[in-house]
Amino acid sequence: MPNDIAAKLYRLRDALTGPQTLAFLPALCLGAYWFGGESLLIACALLLPALAAFLSVTNGVCRHGPVARDGLTGLPLRRAITDTLDQFLDARDTTGRTTACLVVEIDDFRALGSGFGASASDDILIAATRRLQDALRDHDTIARLEGARFAIALAPVRRADLESLIQLASRLQAALSEPFSINASKIFATASIGFCMPNRAPAASGQAFLDAAEIALSDAHHNGPGSIRAYSPAISPRTLDRISLNTDVGEALENGQILPWFQPQISTDTGEVSGMEALARWAHPEQGILTPGQFMSDIEELGLLERLSEVMLYHALKALKTWDRAGFHIPSVAVNFSPTDLANPKIVDKIRWELDRFELLPSRLSVEILESVISSSDNDTITRNIWALKEMGCGIDLDDYGTGHASIANIRRFAVKRIKIDRSYVSRCDLDRDQQSMLAAILTMAERLDLATLAEGVETVGEHAMLSQLGCNHVQGFSISRPMAFEQTLAWMETHNRKLAQAPQIGRRAS
Repeated sequence: MPNDIAAKLYRLRDALTGPQTLAFLPALCLGAYWFGGESLLIACALLLPALAAFLSVTNGVCRHGPVARDGLTGLPLRRAITDTLDQFLDARDTTGRTTACLVVEIDDFRALGSGFGASASDDILIAATRRLQDALRDHDTIARLEGARFAIALAPVRRADLESLIQLASRLQAALSEPFSINASKIFATASIGFCMPNRAPAASGQAFLDAAEIALSDAHHNGPGSIRAYSPAISPRTLDRISLNTDVGEALENGQILPWFQPQISTDTGEVSGMEALARWAHPEQGILTPGQFMSDIEELGLLERLSEVMLYHALKALKTWDRAGFHIPSVAVNFSPTDLANPKIVDKIRWELDRFELLPSRLSVEILESVISSSDNDTITRNIWALKEMGCGIDLDDYGTGHASIANIRRFAVKRIKIDRSYVSRCDLDRDQQSMLAAILTMAERLDLATLAEGVETVGEHAMLSQLGCNHVQGFSISRPMAFEQTLAWMETHNRKLAQAPQIGRRAS
């Protein structure tokens, strides 16, 4: 009840201090002149506008209090967005204008600046704030929520439909796609965006608009980096379930819900499939397909990393054997192994036993290790295990190369056979000269050291073509294929082989 009374008082104050009150100023002045003469007319003309402005200011202070601001970016915080949206929505009937809410988040922000010093993340956030402000109108409100997430309340507009909001979201993404200059290096970022349109909002309140935009953002994350999604009631249940994930991961591992999905790796020389990478996916019966970012922390907390690796290795080798029987030659399958796995004295025997079980040569398995492992590890057991796997015939792939400061000595020490160039060096390489120079340097070094190269995160045809021109041996990314369940790989490879067979033969005379 007190809240209802307060709301009524606020509406009364808004009515008395809003722009509609000024319409009565001429009538009030005329009345003052009629009853008090010229002196009262002058007093009314001067005092009434001043009084209205004063009440308007005190109204804002009383209603919202001091605006709390983020210490790093200087932006207001979450409360500012909901309050601003409430104001715009309250005035909607009077002004005939509406509003919308967008939530923007930089993808993989935690890993983005990890290799560039402690202050790199702060510098990126400050620069991102400035770019977003420049891309918005003067009266739009932007606030920082948490991490690299920002919320935007659009100043009242006559129309906030799907087309106009997608255009705005694309403009915000373009502003953040320009490289960030950190310590003389360029860092490329993508951003995912969720938004709530006024005709889709679950309720006419600022909090409802913001909650809906964040649900849409979670749905965008589920569809890959750089996605844009609009809120609709249909996505709400599955997204909220995904956010509040609490199912038993151990049971999922044992009952076959967590399995490898496969992403093809392509030779830039021939276009043929040169390998597959096994990536963990959880086929949750209620919440759909979940990526490692949504359940890996639970795996680690429960101490199930080694069990996950066993499941991934078994099913990856089983898939390799099935592809052989179906007549598709996949040279190797890559499986990620954590530092915990590699520190296990029995890891070599486990891998040898699984290879023997499926009657596969060790060369058909590529063991992926993170660059951060070899750049910081002083564990002799890890070194011995990697060397033993290399001597057995397995390929050793150095994952996320360029993010962990691995020295050439460590590359040799850990018997690396191939480096996987991190996506941060690949993004926009067809458009940015500095990216091309960095890639050329990495590829030249790899050639001198007799290392094969694979570029990760190749998302456009232009990036694929540039990497091929620069001499990168293999590519992997969304421009070729998203990760897919084993059942989908057979049809994909058949289609891919058919495309290769239909490609024109350069240099051969037409008959």
